[in-house]
Amino acid sequence: MERISKANPNMNPDFIGSWIIKPTSLCDDLIDYFEEKKGKQKPGVSLSGLNTKIKDSMDITIKPKEILLPGNEIFKKYFDELFLCERDYVEQWPFINAVSQKFEIGSFNLQRYLPGQHFNNIHTERSGIGSLHRIFAFMTYLNDVQEGGATYFTHYDLEIQPRKGLTLLWPAEWTHAHRGNVLKKGSKYIITGWLNFANE
Repeated sequence: MERISKANPNMNPDFIGSWIIKPTSLCDDLIDYFEEKKGKQKPGVSLSGLNTKIKDSMDITIKPKEILLPGNEIFKKYFDELFLCERDYVEQWPFINAVSQKFEIGSFNLQRYLPGQHFNNIHTERSGIGSLHRIFAFMTYLNDVQEGGATYFTHYDLEIQPRKGLTLLWPAEWTHAHRGNVLKKGSKYIITGWLNFANE
């Protein structure tokens, strides 16, 4: 992985870590997995359930216990890279070690957006009793997107355009409310989920 800087003249710091995971061929393999598993694809849901006015995507949800199943080796490779990013994030913000020194992966999603689709609602990743265990959200863009499809963090007036391999890690709190802008052309693929407090 390679840490990169974001162009954000409006707010510093914004506590959104960003890296390019290596090799970026991991992204191709994750897209291939998504497209090969037609039977696992389902319309995306949010905390309010299935509502395409809120979230309009096609998702595959993977549970942590599925990572080591035969045929799912790509996920272990991905999370090996993601945890390199997480360790780099903690080096930048060492107080995190006072909160917890161990995090666990929750269920996560592979998602595809087509033109006209997006996650419309401004939302946060920790919004009630049922999501209090989340400490960070993560997302990796699996392909370049030329028109639309940016992630918009409203409090920071920050738009992040999808770029193959670009990986974000941010606090799962109201301070990082965000939405996905409408995709205007092509496809947008991401892998996204949460790092949770360890259940010790």
